[in-house]
Amino acid sequence: MGFSNLELVIQCDNFPYFEDNQTVYAEHIAKYYEFRVSGIDATLGYILNSVVDKFPWPQYWQIDSRLKRVTLVTAANVTAADRSKLIAETLSEAVKKESFEVLKGWRSENYPVFGPGGEYLFEMERSASPLFGIVTYGSHMTGYTEDAEGMKIWVPRRSKNKQTYPGMLDNTVAGGMATGERPFECIVREALEEASLPESVVRPGAIARGCITYSHIRDARAGGEVGLSQPEIEFVYDLKLDASVTPKPGDNEVDAFELLSIPELKDALARGEFKPNCSVVIIDFFIRHGILTPENEPDYLDIMSRLHRRLQYPLASYRQ
Repeated sequence: MGFSNLELVIQCDNFPYFEDNQTVYAEHIAKYYEFRVSGIDATLGYILNSVVDKFPWPQYWQIDSRLKRVTLVTAANVTAADRSKLIAETLSEAVKKESFEVLKGWRSENYPVFGPGGEYLFEMERSASPLFGIVTYGSHMTGYTEDAEGMKIWVPRRSKNKQTYPGMLDNTVAGGMATGERPFECIVREALEEASLPESVVRPGAIARGCITYSHIRDARAGGEVGLSQPEIEFVYDLKLDASVTPKPGDNEVDAFELLSIPELKDALARGEFKPNCSVVIIDFFIRHGILTPENEPDYLDIMSRLHRRLQYPLASYRQ
């Protein structure tokens, strides 16, 4: 029968819920240390025990085995740039010592980390983000067409050479948000880079449709160490494309695009062909467009609640 829609959502949002089973949650959280920075009363992420043991921590890090906390210790007047410099030095040492497989996928892209109230605290190399379990942000867009045969969606096949989820199906456009980048600007940039979709098509046509949130535990398909915590927020967009517009690979991350009907998409989902978070974006699209409804999806309410997990970390603010 293949995977149900709820099973696909759970594969992505697979960090245990305290409310569901406190014993299971306690057993799982015992595998991690809290990640903190001095002067900020908040947990910024969860670091796997084995990562803590293996990391070549410089002297400005405090490892508290009793409280199970890893803290970046800085002066009271520290700036975000100061913290970022210390993080970069820490990661540079880990790269030199080849401490972690995941760092071999170094991207030279930085992700922001926020404190309470959306305060920008520092930035970190993208490939290192799952080692620290920080919240990461991205934008995903579903490009679709409609004709006499019905709705069809453009789906790319990830390159077989990618370090993460090689050869799996993806969303039409998807990418992580770098430091200082806003969700819509991210999707405009990624659309051109990944799908050769110009700004003249994306800016007037892409419609913001909310976001999905989940807390993922990485498996072998993600590349590198397994068991790393990866909470994420994905801003979702829809783009209705004219039949004359065809997405084309713009970089080496995608092998090819294919236009799939809704039944074909459902079959691919059930076979587990999509990258986990991309499955969730497609399911969210199906719900918003009335393809999945309470009448035809028995797990509708469970799916809806898990598409919008309340993350227990400080999050970004877009007030400015």
